[in-house]
Amino acid sequence: MTDRTPLLIVGHGTRSAAGVAQFGALVERIRRRDAVADVEGGFIELSRPPLTDAVGALVGRGHRSVVALPLVLAAAGHGKGDIPAALARERQRHPGLRYAYGRPLGPHPLLQEVLARRIDAALDGADRTGTWVALIGRGSTDPDANAEVTKVARLLWEGRGYAGVEPGFISLAEPSVPAVLERLRRLGARRIVVAPYFLFAGVLPDRIVAQSREFAADHRGLDVRVAEVIGDCDDLADLVLERHAEALRGDIRMNCDTCAYRVALPGFADKVGRPQTPHHHPDDPADGHGHHHHDEPALHPGQVAVVGGGPGPDDLITVRGRALLDAADVVVADRLAPTGLLRRLRPGVLVVDAAKVPRGPSMSQDAINDTLIAHARAGRRVVRLKGGDPYVFGRGHEEVLACAAAGVETVLVPGVSSAVAAPALAGVPVTHRGVAHEVTVVSGHLPPGHPGSLVDWAALARARGTLVLLMAVDTVGRIAAELLAHGRAAETPVLVVRDAGHPEQWTARCRLDEVGALAARDEVRPPAVFVVGPVVALAADPASAPAVAAPAHAVVDPAAGAVPARG
Repeated sequence: MTDRTPLLIVGHGTRSAAGVAQFGALVERIRRRDAVADVEGGFIELSRPPLTDAVGALVGRGHRSVVALPLVLAAAGHGKGDIPAALARERQRHPGLRYAYGRPLGPHPLLQEVLARRIDAALDGADRTGTWVALIGRGSTDPDANAEVTKVARLLWEGRGYAGVEPGFISLAEPSVPAVLERLRRLGARRIVVAPYFLFAGVLPDRIVAQSREFAADHRGLDVRVAEVIGDCDDLADLVLERHAEALRGDIRMNCDTCAYRVALPGFADKVGRPQTPHHHPDDPADGHGHHHHDEPALHPGQVAVVGGGPGPDDLITVRGRALLDAADVVVADRLAPTGLLRRLRPGVLVVDAAKVPRGPSMSQDAINDTLIAHARAGRRVVRLKGGDPYVFGRGHEEVLACAAAGVETVLVPGVSSAVAAPALAGVPVTHRGVAHEVTVVSGHLPPGHPGSLVDWAALARARGTLVLLMAVDTVGRIAAELLAHGRAAETPVLVVRDAGHPEQWTARCRLDEVGALAARDEVRPPAVFVVGPVVALAADPASAPAVAAPAHAVVDPAAGAVPARG
């Protein structure tokens, strides 16, 4: 009698709506077969439905034993690390849940036949004899997984009459798509079919198409065609059910004889004997899964990324910061962080408001630290999103130290500091040849004379460069008086920038001896930056301010009234 244990199909996830739809269609196709008692499918990230919903649905219908099948083609990081880690978290959520873990789908004769049909469809009647095939896999940091793609290329060539089949990769491994196409061109190819070795549509298959078209456009005499991905089909459903039966028999063989976690391969000896840990694959560079070089941090489950969000506008966060934000399970955000980005997080991300409202409610630093650590220890990817740069009066290092003391790994992403960005967006450089060769950034949180202040105001008064004051809305009058008392000239120009970079950006210029009165009269409120020094005069002509992607603002000059300006 056939064992009808329910089937849980686990995918990695993609930003591609077409890819999600194909995954869902395959799940439904298998469900219609009625070969198993129940079927659900879910993703570990990027897409809905999430794995936790799929498991919850099966458990809710009374199932406690399932076959969990990783819907991946090769035994690489997703199948060895990410998916098992996600399943382990589901067992914590549902005590008593048991599962048999299936093996990856490929290589398999059924997949060879599907690939051949996809190639024939691209040939559209042209013969195989004069056709070279470029089989393009995902690419991995695991050499064994890459070798498997090469094996598939050889199996695809055998007995099918192609002129040849060459393997390549779209990410993390060589040869690249252009490199494979160039190799085939030099071998004399006149017609090439690029065959993506992918289950479903996605960002990487789209990139294969784009790179193939670009190569073809540069080599007009070459006939380059791109086949469709494997996609939802009966052959794939047959293979999934075959892997389901194998898992129940305990047959979960993997070709790991040359896995970098077991054998010291050149360049990978550091992995031997170390546990396979969950990691990201660069599935989507524009939306959080870019190609991470060896010196670039990815965000793993259980890690905290302390990310500088920049001076305020959503598009002034760094590319790396945006990538990690899109990969997050939990985001702990300050008021001055780019809140528009929070509205574009993937569904299901938990957002914790750390507030940090000046003179208003806020989470204590200890509470923030505890929140970061608790979520990281629960195996979540955590982003601490802060305004500006986390290490410029952002208490970012306090959070890094707290995580380190708790055994939680951290990733730091610097941000664009408002100390430099706000003046620039108002048309004022903080340094300029022949005008200012130094810039000092000072926290105005504590006024002159406060016992906790570490600032030498007398020395700053004697300095000739640029002084940038942050968090000084309440103290700028006393700071100005202290600077004047120690010798700074009363006519020293001052720039005030509020809400830098936003459509409501407001700027004003005045003298040092007027800034306290101006701040009180115009009810300057945070976030505001004060710039003191001769560089302020460089923006005396409003036309000199750079154009930004925002409506025109008013520059208020107490001596001349309102002057329209850009920036």
